[in-house]
Amino acid sequence: MDVLSQLLGSGVAVGMIYAVIAFGYQLTFATSRTLNFGQGEALMLGALVGLSLVGHMNYWLMLPIVMLFGAVQGAVVERVAVRPAIKSKSEFGWIMATIALGIIFKNVAENIWGHDQLPFPSPVSQTPFTVLGVHMVPMQVMVIGGALLMMLAVELFNRRSIYGKAFVATASDLDAAGLMGINTNLVITFSYALSSMTAAFAGVLVAPITLAGAEMGAVLGLKAFAVAIIGGLNSGVGVIVGGLILGIAETTTAYYISTGYKDVPGLVLLLLVLAVKPAGLFGKTVIKKV
Repeated sequence: MDVLSQLLGSGVAVGMIYAVIAFGYQLTFATSRTLNFGQGEALMLGALVGLSLVGHMNYWLMLPIVMLFGAVQGAVVERVAVRPAIKSKSEFGWIMATIALGIIFKNVAENIWGHDQLPFPSPVSQTPFTVLGVHMVPMQVMVIGGALLMMLAVELFNRRSIYGKAFVATASDLDAAGLMGINTNLVITFSYALSSMTAAFAGVLVAPITLAGAEMGAVLGLKAFAVAIIGGLNSGVGVIVGGLILGIAETTTAYYISTGYKDVPGLVLLLLVLAVKPAGLFGKTVIKKV
């Protein structure tokens, strides 16, 4: 029982990282029905920029700078890769464009920081402690709390601020929002900025637990995409549940079967969800008018 509790605790920490990245996918899909397939690279850049800054300043002062960097990077992705595709009504142009930008960002990172995985200093103690019989390090708790706080902050922004209401209106009906005088192009840019900002934030959360490097974003971005599909691209609760399912499935499979098979249960679940409920466990089917 102690082992299972330990696996569940580790799985929750991993799953919340997947969830906060998947939340970024959800933000862009809501406003423009597009996704940033370079989302993992936004996380990677956030971690590496944070690593460069943390050597010169306090971790907590570094956080807002990295988040601002992530927001700018996301706005650039929307302006360069997504907006031209939307204007030309290219159904798949944004897919290849965001993938291409992701590859460019990865190559830039390799040339600046190298190919090695680099240690990221932890802002909190590394001494494990016990919570309800589960041994955890403080950084794991910080990951869980930070991911939840980030998603809660975005939700409160959407519900309480006038800019957030413009975001919600655009997500509900893009054409109607435009007729109401809302600058939908600006809202879509903002959604990409917010999406990459959450990914950069996730990068500096997860890097002290793992390592920071140019390769770290590819796998995390792909798994987060699987989480978004499993939970539902239009459900905030869904991405949290999907992240927890995938995180726990990975840790338990790695322990009870083999680390070589830890990715299999999540991918099997993804295939089952796509076959049975394509909109996701908590998602709603969108009817497209033509």
